[in-house]
Amino acid sequence: MNIALIAHDAKKELMVQFCIAYCGILSRHTLCATGTTGKLVSEATGLDIVRYLSGSQGGDQQITARIACDEIDLLLFFRDPMTAKSSEPNDMDMLRLCDIRGIPVATNIATAEVLIHGLERGDLDWRNIVNPRNR
Repeated sequence: MNIALIAHDAKKELMVQFCIAYCGILSRHTLCATGTTGKLVSEATGLDIVRYLSGSQGGDQQITARIACDEIDLLLFFRDPMTAKSSEPNDMDMLRLCDIRGIPVATNIATAEVLIHGLERGDLDWRNIVNPRNR
């Protein structure tokens, strides 16, 4: 599966810790991330990650474009709900597009753990479930 990783500044360390904890599972998939998040996760885990621009420079929009082209299967987007962001309209567009395309999304650690365990069991394998993108 193609998994995208995005984390707001206040959540980057949480993303790094999550990826360290689940490195074994993540290593069996193709990963991409916004620039800084990808750099931090890659340095901490050794995972091979395709890095796009930093979010503030359009990296989140690059990932959104991949979602629109059905090139992302799962999005882990650790958001900081306590701090207003100038990128919020872009963030909402990305989440809306995931809803339209039927892409599983985690915006916090609890949901990310549910998804990663489902991924490990094969529950999120699009070949085994009805994929709304194929309708």
